[in-house]
Amino acid sequence: MPHFSLHIREETLDDDVEPKLIGALTDAVGAVYGPEFRRLVGVELIGVPQRRRAVGGVPTEDDVPIVTLEIRETALSLPQVPDAPARLVAAITDALVDVLGEAVREQTVVTIVGVPRGRSGTAGTLV
Repeated sequence: MPHFSLHIREETLDDDVEPKLIGALTDAVGAVYGPEFRRLVGVELIGVPQRRRAVGGVPTEDDVPIVTLEIRETALSLPQVPDAPARLVAAITDALVDVLGEAVREQTVVTIVGVPRGRSGTAGTLV
């Protein structure tokens, strides 16, 4: 199951933005792997109070989205999905820009973690 963790300023999250972010990140994976993949995507929004956000050692009022996508390693090198990591980074960044505005593009950090076969499980079973 692809799983997103998005760390973002707590003050950015509200009843309007939260469902948009969840939908946009889910759609980003679907844009790369196909719409049927959407049902597998998990999203966790983690709000960080503004006073605890810093860039370069200096507190910032800017939105600095930090996204981690954990996905099975094999999904990153499927022949039917060429350049999957690059496509995911672009789709994820564009998704955040669509919801939060162009100003976040330059600050957005996306990390893709490929989980090797046999290093994760679902429902108590190693997969």
